[in-house]
Amino acid sequence: MTPTDAFEELCHQAREIALLESIGELLGWDERTYMPPAAGEYRAEQMAFLSGLIHQRRTDPRLGALLEELAASPLAQDPHSDEGTTIRELRRQYDKQVKLPRSLVEELTRASVLGQQAWVQARQDNDYRLFAPHAEKIFHLKRQQAACLGYADHPYDALLDDYEPAARTAEVAKVLDALRQELVPLVGAIMQSGRTAPVGILQREYPLAAQEAFGKTAAAAIGFDFTRGRLDTTHHPFCAGLGPRDCRITTRYDERFFNTAFFGILHEAGHGIYDQGLRPQWYGLPPGQAVSLGIHESQSRLWENLVGRSRAFWQHFFPQLAGAFPAAVADVTLDAFYWAINHVAPSLIRVEADEATYNLHIVVRFELEQALLKGDLAVGDLPAAWREKYGEYLGVEPHDDADGVLQDIHWSAGLVGYFPTYALGNLYAAQFFEQADRDLGGLDRLIARGEFNPLVEWLRKHIHHPGQRYTAAELVERVTGRPLSHDPLMNHLKRKFAPLYGL
Repeated sequence: MTPTDAFEELCHQAREIALLESIGELLGWDERTYMPPAAGEYRAEQMAFLSGLIHQRRTDPRLGALLEELAASPLAQDPHSDEGTTIRELRRQYDKQVKLPRSLVEELTRASVLGQQAWVQARQDNDYRLFAPHAEKIFHLKRQQAACLGYADHPYDALLDDYEPAARTAEVAKVLDALRQELVPLVGAIMQSGRTAPVGILQREYPLAAQEAFGKTAAAAIGFDFTRGRLDTTHHPFCAGLGPRDCRITTRYDERFFNTAFFGILHEAGHGIYDQGLRPQWYGLPPGQAVSLGIHESQSRLWENLVGRSRAFWQHFFPQLAGAFPAAVADVTLDAFYWAINHVAPSLIRVEADEATYNLHIVVRFELEQALLKGDLAVGDLPAAWREKYGEYLGVEPHDDADGVLQDIHWSAGLVGYFPTYALGNLYAAQFFEQADRDLGGLDRLIARGEFNPLVEWLRKHIHHPGQRYTAAELVERVTGRPLSHDPLMNHLKRKFAPLYGL
């Protein structure tokens, strides 16, 4: 068999696996949007069965033989070519998957589906006890997964690699600590400024139907293609890529708080724009897949915050806002609205946190899930540990479980190691945005005119189209000319908040 023939067979197998995975994504999307509550147990069996089939295909010895043959072929000589990237990344994934027993993969899937169902009920009832047994099982299984995969320093390394390949716990902790050391004084100065944003503007009546229409208009304007995607409602917003031309985004609505749905839509649309910007001819293969969840998060945070909370954005969209919600904003100026959506105050809810305090929410979760994974923290003690961390890092403590330990879906879904990618995404986003601003000759000018396509095209060229040719660290350095730094994010935050709070 020639290398070309072997490569074509490898791609065929990988695309069939991607087809099965897309079916799993569709089942997961349906579970979190339209599935009736009583169907949860059978859905768990469906997804466990499917995950077992996928694992069987991903660990097929024939796949291993093809990868072994191709690794020594001319097609692998350039590791950053589309062919080299495909061989390198599929071999990395194969080497990980063969370490995991099919029974563990199936049990993790089953536990995660049931865990999500229990989480929804526990959050509705504000009762952590309903979810605790599921958390116990999920973390037990994640410890088994880490042990099977192996690690050098910390079991968390093995799980973090699923979301941020090649990243290490110690390195992430170092980056987040450096960021925290500058964030805490900035937040402190804002709190001591004596200035208060007019947040009451956001707590008026914003009819749900108008929120949905306005949100879809904004998402389409910034580049989300609704001929290849849709928007639905869920308990916890997410984006699901179901195929090369099928991207589903979701949000949740609060008629008495504007930010919840609107910025959730911008956030998920950012994820969707990335998925829609990947090369469809390589769907299911590394050149057509996202680099890492941190890079994926950079795209959502860039559109949500660096664009969506900018003054330039609202110079363009404020007249449309006034038309969509005339009763709510009839007496509101652009300046007042801009300050309201950039209000800074330590809060309880991560997804509604401001730009300045958001990463402190991530540090809390990052530290707690490491302790849970190592067994240094018991699942039963998690709510108390959560309150203690929030008191220490943010100066606020939740009065109940719904606004505390039950606010995120991630642990119920088995996504241990996911949380730090949010903070990394903020760092990547600021550094990419800074570079795009230089390359495009001033983004504020374009955004204020409603010209979002130049930024979309810049992102497609530099971030989306390369797929997995480079690691996240390599991509940042290639695009911006320097390694990842917290300086661009801190510079952005200081430029924004200093005028608002008189710093």
